[in-house]
Amino acid sequence: MKISIQINEGPYQHQASDTAYQFAKAAIAKGHEIFRVFFYHDGVDNASRFTVPPQDDRHIVNNWADLGIKNADGNEVELVVCVAAALRRGMLDASEAGKNGIDSNNIHPAFRISGLGQLIEAGIQSDRLVVFGD
Repeated sequence: MKISIQINEGPYQHQASDTAYQFAKAAIAKGHEIFRVFFYHDGVDNASRFTVPPQDDRHIVNNWADLGIKNADGNEVELVVCVAAALRRGMLDASEAGKNGIDSNNIHPAFRISGLGQLIEAGIQSDRLVVFGD
């Protein structure tokens, strides 16, 4: 089964991101394909490369980045951050930082910024679109 995931909550304010991550790992382990993970609303905070949790806590951003490396079939899991939601929250990749005259970026390199069209495509291309968070 081809599955896409939408995450609407930040990494440490809500259980949604942890649950989505565990769901994605379990789905891959059972042989399903994760087509795309789309981070929307406060979920864009899951892509911050400046997240530094305490040493004894889970590192949710790195967990997602590691998952973005390979699916069960060897293909990468695509981690997409909504551009509009990201810009509203001060999340920029190098390209958006340059366009907006800002000298730095804060999106982890395993993630990419794109528009809502990627979420629509994920819903069309996948057998299921599973949403985590409000």
